[in-house]
Amino acid sequence: MKFPDPSLRQALRHDIEHVTTSNFEEVAMRVFRYQAHYNPIYQRYLAHLRVQPDRLRRLAEVPFFPIQFFKHHIIRTGQPPASAVVFESSGTTGYTTSRHTLYDPLLYQSISERIFEEQYGALDGMHLLALLPSYLERNNSSLVYMVRHFIDKTHSPYSGFYLHDSRALTRQLEVLARRADGHPVLVLGVTFALLDWAERGPDFSFLTDLPRLIVMETGGMKGRRQELLREEVHAILRARLGVPSIHSEYGMTELLSQGYSAGEGVFRPGSTMRILLRDTNDPFSVAPWGGYFQTGGINVVDLANLDSCSFIETQDLGRFGPEPETFYVLGRFDNSDVRGCNLMAL
Repeated sequence: MKFPDPSLRQALRHDIEHVTTSNFEEVAMRVFRYQAHYNPIYQRYLAHLRVQPDRLRRLAEVPFFPIQFFKHHIIRTGQPPASAVVFESSGTTGYTTSRHTLYDPLLYQSISERIFEEQYGALDGMHLLALLPSYLERNNSSLVYMVRHFIDKTHSPYSGFYLHDSRALTRQLEVLARRADGHPVLVLGVTFALLDWAERGPDFSFLTDLPRLIVMETGGMKGRRQELLREEVHAILRARLGVPSIHSEYGMTELLSQGYSAGEGVFRPGSTMRILLRDTNDPFSVAPWGGYFQTGGINVVDLANLDSCSFIETQDLGRFGPEPETFYVLGRFDNSDVRGCNLMAL
């Protein structure tokens, strides 16, 4: 395969870092044509569909890449920088995990930081306490990589990771409550660990002394507890912790951008991310926000995936939210490891 001129990637990288709502689709279509020509796996997929990339003009026409391909192939576009790390999904015993190579750490850090700060304000001065035991037990988690960067950016001696020691997390929060410095406090945790902490912990009434406290779940029981609806999880956490709302993060190994929910399950995608819904019976029929699907499969445009593939057909079900570009995550397809539009053995 012919490799692109390096200046083409640099120009796209610059435009992705500075993308706005008004030029998102134009930048995304240029990224599509770049990846359609220089990503061999995506190129073969498009060829099977008899798609001629240069004839497509709108995002709704772009074929999205089945997420299962990350389980069986190295997904790479052109000649990116040397790989820094390979992220791997947690998976479950007996299932093949997804692998996503990070070639440009500075781009990932810049974009993830921008997305977070657009919704929550500056990391500098925030106290970030992360309860991520199942992720810390591995050394290739994209979530841990991102949160470690965020912790460094807070410049707070109180920020840090907690493996299984939820008592230490509580003690640190008590210290911050007594200190009352007025800075935001973010407790970010995988769902099962937050539930364990909240249900087994002591009286949390002291949390009222942290008026800028944010509790954020990242989803997933990881086989540690019975699966619950997000609404049930949030109700338990609100009741135990005495907070008005539970925030959420939407991300996965195959995505380098994130979406965040400030409550009620309504997610707002990051500036480099856009959500479309596809018909559950016809994966090639898609609609942008405001389109005609009440419920559909979630397709993600993630411009941060410049060096892999930016057009991902996930196995999540969703519906559009009440405000432009917002969305809800309703669950996952049944048998998601064997369904989808995997038309070929690549």
